Amino acid sequence: MVCPRKKCTVASWGRRPLEKAIENYRGAPAKEQGAQIICECFGVTDRENRTGRSENNLTTVEDVTNYTKAGGGCGNCHDAIRQIIERVRAEAKPAVTPKPKLTNIQKIRMIEEALEKEIRPSLKHDDGDIELIDVVGNRVIVAVRGACAVCKASDITLKHFVEAKLRDLVSPDLIIEEVAP
Repeated sequence: MVCPRKKCTVASWGRRPLEKAIENYRGAPAKEQGAQIICECFGVTDRENRTGRSENNLTTVEDVTNYTKAGGGCGNCHDAIRQIIERVRAEAKPAVTPKPKLTNIQKIRMIEEALEKEIRPSLKHDDGDIELIDVVGNRVIVAVRGACAVCKASDITLKHFVEAKLRDLVSPDLIIEEVAP
């Protein structure tokens, strides 16, 4: 039989925490060398908590409680569980893999695609437009058209919207520059 959360069998859901609580009451040492009991109510060790967190992507105290039962009794171990969650999260930070270097043609195509699909529709919504003039290294030279050409906030739109979008979608090194219409 499986529990409603489909994370454990009903037999292990009740038996395992009970057995651990009895062992803990009797003063039995933690089964793993160097493991410390963090949940006195259910006898769950820091290693079990850490393993459950990392292997099953448990991100909250409630997730850990549902999986290991730790923290399901008196709640005194909630701070320790949060600390373990934060430690595992800090250790599991994925390494940032740099994007492969783009050729000029690839970069120009990606910029054109971002302008067409992401940026231009937003500007057209406000009766504006943007035209790609040139790409020189990491400088993207554009001209604004329509309502954007006379708008006093076009500098802000270029830096905070257009440049941010291009940096996100193409390359974080891009710098947007406007030429006079």
